[in-house]
Amino acid sequence: MTVHLVPWDTSCNLLEMAERLYDAAGTFDCVSKGDLVAIKLHVGEMGNPYYVQPFFVHQIVKKVEEAGGKPFLTDSNTYYLAQRNNAVDHCGTARMNGFGFAPFIAADGLRSENERLVKTKGILKEVEVAGAIAEADAMIVVSHDKGHALTGFGGAIKNLGMGCATRKGKLRQHRTVGLEIDESKCVGCGLCRKVCEMGLPDIVEGKARNISPECMRCPVCMEACPKGAIKLIDKENLGKALASTAYAVLSTFKKGKVSYVSFAENISQFCDCVPAPGSRVMNDIGIFASDSPVSVDAAFLQRADYKIFNDAYGVDCWTQVRELKSLGVRGDLNPKIKEIK
Repeated sequence: MTVHLVPWDTSCNLLEMAERLYDAAGTFDCVSKGDLVAIKLHVGEMGNPYYVQPFFVHQIVKKVEEAGGKPFLTDSNTYYLAQRNNAVDHCGTARMNGFGFAPFIAADGLRSENERLVKTKGILKEVEVAGAIAEADAMIVVSHDKGHALTGFGGAIKNLGMGCATRKGKLRQHRTVGLEIDESKCVGCGLCRKVCEMGLPDIVEGKARNISPECMRCPVCMEACPKGAIKLIDKENLGKALASTAYAVLSTFKKGKVSYVSFAENISQFCDCVPAPGSRVMNDIGIFASDSPVSVDAAFLQRADYKIFNDAYGVDCWTQVRELKSLGVRGDLNPKIKEIK
């Protein structure tokens, strides 16, 4: 299976090169006349400068329209309490970050109430998929490749798995990771509770106790603990959960109705979900296009110095890719990459 790539060369007109990329890859072959087409993207957390530039997404909108589809921009609301936690704030963030040129629909509704419980395979048996994703006729998955503290990196599979799930679905995935508190080290200072936006964990009899079912297993409390009493365990489970959810999302579409475009530039330390994504950790690579999430993410890892992420976060970037392949989603772990000149 071939993944097409436009190398990131700013001596060229990258919009024109992207046009050639889409034609070569057949990116919009998934669109039929009259289709309601979800353009699944991340509009960027307020303050984060490293999301996909709006003019590239505008070009994708126009290409969908040329193919006879009816495009809408979409993403699901966040579990954590930031600027995209509900549809109103999410839409406002999309406009502020330059995505006012097409309808933006929060995929899971005003407060993440619009969901479909979908059966899946792998580490999860079922998961809550955002309703607007499940109801769309076709989808173009527009991803930004970057680092992620729990999964190593985020690309197309994370865009499908976490990005197309409701808040319940996001929590279900995150809860596959364990969190342990060593009470022999804990002094009950409460700093973990202060840094957590949800006020977790509880302090019981002078010790931190992680007893809330709302804890999403983010590393904030662990990183803040001055005694090193908190640690996350089985972090690789989140990569597996991403694959399980991605499988569920894809099961809501007919065969051949999803296409993938991934931008491997401004490859930052952390996810687009945070307002401070850290430094750029490797050179720009380019724009990948494929009809497989397995292949497009594998192509990125082939070209990237992904061990930077493995070493930084103690998790294997390949876990989510191999897992989705093992669940039966088509694609190659070592795809042929054809550069568009």
